[in-house]
Amino acid sequence: MAFLPFALPDIGYEEINEVIDTLESGWITTGPKIMKFEKAFSEYIGSKYSISVNSATAGLHLALDAIGLERDDLVITSPYTFTATAEVIRYFDAHPVFCDINEKTFNIDVQKLEDLLKKLCAGKNHKVKAIMPVHFAGQTCDMNEIMSLAQKYNLKIIEDAAHSLPATCNNKMIGTIGDITVFSFYATKSITTGEGGMITTNNEAYKDKMSKMRLHGINKDSWDRYVSPEASWSYDIIGAGYKYNMTDIAASIGLQQLKKCDYFFEKRNKIAERYTESFKNLNRIETPFVKNKNDKHSWHLYVIKVKNKMRDKFISIMKEKEVGCSVHFIPLHIQTYWKEKYSLKPDDFPVAYSCFCEAVSLPAYAKMPESDIEKVIQAVIETHNKIFS
Repeated sequence: MAFLPFALPDIGYEEINEVIDTLESGWITTGPKIMKFEKAFSEYIGSKYSISVNSATAGLHLALDAIGLERDDLVITSPYTFTATAEVIRYFDAHPVFCDINEKTFNIDVQKLEDLLKKLCAGKNHKVKAIMPVHFAGQTCDMNEIMSLAQKYNLKIIEDAAHSLPATCNNKMIGTIGDITVFSFYATKSITTGEGGMITTNNEAYKDKMSKMRLHGINKDSWDRYVSPEASWSYDIIGAGYKYNMTDIAASIGLQQLKKCDYFFEKRNKIAERYTESFKNLNRIETPFVKNKNDKHSWHLYVIKVKNKMRDKFISIMKEKEVGCSVHFIPLHIQTYWKEKYSLKPDDFPVAYSCFCEAVSLPAYAKMPESDIEKVIQAVIETHNKIFS
């Protein structure tokens, strides 16, 4: 029996044909397919503006640039995330301030966030500029409470929604709530462009700045300068920008992937339901907690907790059974750069560390056939029983 990888993209002939159409058009960099993709994404999410980029990391960087982050400013975020969330803050020589997470949702703990804000924002000249919540695995953070705190302390909200397409919070689509939201289209994400991402905002000034800064700070993109009916050789540099634009080749894949987004979601949702039902009687495995069944959880990840310090052994046996698993995430505060830069210890964020020690991400992607879903279920049950019998 073949080894089952942790994740695979679901690419069909629709994406292939769209890419061929782009290649045959002669326009392969940022151009008409980008504009179509951005328009379609805004319509899907319900945001006023969407700005495509070559990675979600680039999107987060542009978002912080748009709100005017400066040296020694502070941005509050979760330690339970991929390093990109925090590293973009360091691009400005600013500093992430980590806030521990909720043990059930793996999302930032709102009570601890409030306590942290009371401490950090006590003076008039505090340096806190923004909160960057991370919607872990596709379940949304408590955005009503976070938005209320941001308003109280006059802070910006930049949502790391790399896992959260499509997801809702109190029936509002993620991508329409915070000041700026950033999605990922990496190969393992809900939809993919290979590499890439999308920024959404309802703020026109942010949109204008991010659109220009993603391509060297030029006030026109190459389509405007060479091909469009209003094309002109003249342009101006409005800032020291970046090379973060998406190509029409990537947008071609994204256009067709977006059309399948709801279908992919339904597939992942059904896998999650199957897993939860199948594992409910395994007393040393904790299935994901869903805080609000009326909201849409994108199920980018299906993360179980393996008890009794048996996580690593569990993954090893699953590998022997030819099922690939992963761990999301190794918290930032125990990784070399972050712990040395800010003198951090594992018990500085005890919940994040505890969750990490038990977390196992199981394969749960739209392309999985029934036989692979059943293979994972049986492997988990057998592994659990072997370890804990």
